[in-house]
Amino acid sequence: MKTTQMLTEFFRKAEIDPSINTTHIALYVSLVWLWETQGAKGPLHLYSYEVMAVAKIASSSTYVRAMADLHQLQYVNYTPCYYWRKPSRIELRAEALENP
Repeated sequence: MKTTQMLTEFFRKAEIDPSINTTHIALYVSLVWLWETQGAKGPLHLYSYEVMAVAKIASSSTYVRAMADLHQLQYVNYTPCYYWRKPSRIELRAEALENP
């Protein structure tokens, strides 16, 4: 799925989803941007501080809560890694966006 189409579908679904707020939107758009910069292939392997910097999220608890929400609402597949030397795995779920 192309990035533009992915963002269009996200915003279409988020518009009718009352649980999505500005933090979720900033986080998702940042994830799409980071995915695009890595070649738009496969899952992302990122540290939270990398995503937080792009999304302009200052608090790690806000990041964790928003990422857990996106995972629970099936916008992303998020596999956190609690070992500080290994990045977390984040997969954008384009197929979930296509079927609201």
